[in-house]
Amino acid sequence: MTGALFVPLNSSAVVKDTSFHLISSAFKDGETIPDRYTCRGADINPPLLIENVPEGTKVMALTVHDPDGVGGSWVHWVVFNIDPTTTEILAGKIPGAEALNDFGNFYYGGPCPPDEKPHHYVFTLYALNAFLPEATVGMTKDTLEKLMKGRLIAKAELVGIYQNDPLWVK
Repeated sequence: MTGALFVPLNSSAVVKDTSFHLISSAFKDGETIPDRYTCRGADINPPLLIENVPEGTKVMALTVHDPDGVGGSWVHWVVFNIDPTTTEILAGKIPGAEALNDFGNFYYGGPCPPDEKPHHYVFTLYALNAFLPEATVGMTKDTLEKLMKGRLIAKAELVGIYQNDPLWVK
């Protein structure tokens, strides 16, 4: 597990905080995401467990992106205004309001790389010190990141890997 980053609200310094975690019972950090959570399976979000939400968290947000996308980073899921008491996101369940992903949808789109190389899928959970009242359903990951400026308390990351079978790649 890559752990969490603690970001002081009035500072640009980043301090390692190993208490805030995002984990999955479906795969370990740095390991393969099972087909069930990809376009080859049910294409639903994997189960996620949230540990040690930092004190002062008013709301959380979650993004999933593939930095290895053919044309650059590819956004698979954006969820915001997640209740800070949430400790588990069940497979196939939506924990908050969803924003537009790069598939052009407002829901989870699982790993589905168009090539045969391994891709990394970064699940990032953000703990924020304020609700995002100006957030709208039509927003994107970029919009969310702008709204989170000055509100970030900490973030936790989980990375899964997925590689398409060469015989399956379209």
